[in-house]
Amino acid sequence: MNSGKRFALIGNQAFSLLNFRGPLLAELVERGHTAFALAPDFDDETQRQFARIGVETADFSLSRTGLNPVRDMVDLAGLVKVLRPLRLDCVLSFAIKPVIYGTLAARLAGIPRRHALIAGLGYAFADNSNSLKQRSIHLAAKSLYRLALAQTEKVFMQNPDDAEDFVRMGLVSPNKIVPVNGTGVDLSVWTPAPPVTTPVTFVLAARLLEEKGIFQFVEAARRIKSESPETRFILLGGLDTNPNGIARSQVQSWVDEGLVEWPGHVPVRDWLAQASVFVLPSYYREGVPRSIQEAMAMGRPIITTDAPGCRETVIDGKNGLLIPPRDIDALVKAMRAFIDQPELIVSMGQASRAYVEEKFDIRQVNATMISAMGL
Repeated sequence: MNSGKRFALIGNQAFSLLNFRGPLLAELVERGHTAFALAPDFDDETQRQFARIGVETADFSLSRTGLNPVRDMVDLAGLVKVLRPLRLDCVLSFAIKPVIYGTLAARLAGIPRRHALIAGLGYAFADNSNSLKQRSIHLAAKSLYRLALAQTEKVFMQNPDDAEDFVRMGLVSPNKIVPVNGTGVDLSVWTPAPPVTTPVTFVLAARLLEEKGIFQFVEAARRIKSESPETRFILLGGLDTNPNGIARSQVQSWVDEGLVEWPGHVPVRDWLAQASVFVLPSYYREGVPRSIQEAMAMGRPIITTDAPGCRETVIDGKNGLLIPPRDIDALVKAMRAFIDQPELIVSMGQASRAYVEEKFDIRQVNATMISAMGL
């Protein structure tokens, strides 16, 4: 093991870096490395939380969404200026814009070892080919990914579909790809909760984007409640500036109609404890959804789509049910299976916990990444 390296993780949201990659940074500090977290939106509390695990922070300018070449080039130059004084040995970029501009900035700043983490393909690769704007963003993303990933040593990818697509599109050499099982979950923190069989409660936690299957979830709630009005449907997540974000007025109308409960963007653990089944009917290009991994760790059965990333979390019929994307009828049928057979909530929940222990332990995921980066 090489010790005493200077390492930086570059992301587009400070909270996301802490929530998803804090344990990785903490592990690197414990190994004797100097670790930095770079994001455009640090506040005092987030900086204090990073400081508690021995990680230094640095701000830089970055527009998280949108395509503005002039702004992005200015931000790229600014990031180079932030990186140079840090005298880094190694950098890992996470999320589409940090992967692109963070990797290029690291190359320009003379950082010798550069890595990228592709945690899903996101909006730029959404299935919306009839939109001229979408096609333009897709073409730009492919060109920029190809340019940036050529500057990397390793590219971590969370599901085989994304890896296959990136190789097919010529965005990355297959010998650079290192597969990892999602973000992983700290199994000592996310512990099983007692199963909830009455009232049957379905929980969806996600950013409020159309592609997360929010409309399908709400329509399924409408149909189920017409026959089983005691069934609960809880929607967790904040509004999003993404072009396909759902408006507050739309969400509030669902709440007013009595279809869903919406506490907003809140810590999910207490809400998962109230869940019978976790639902994510996503047709977004996920990596491997962290929300599903957390629900599995808490012993919750899963209903999700047979789509890239999501399908990696469910052995159909064992720890949950896979449904076709955008298929409301199939979603309703899956939900009714748990209402009609509440014993499945118990048995499939136990199978979820066993599967997450086998595949999504964060210690195993981090060990794979640290080894591949030579740290």
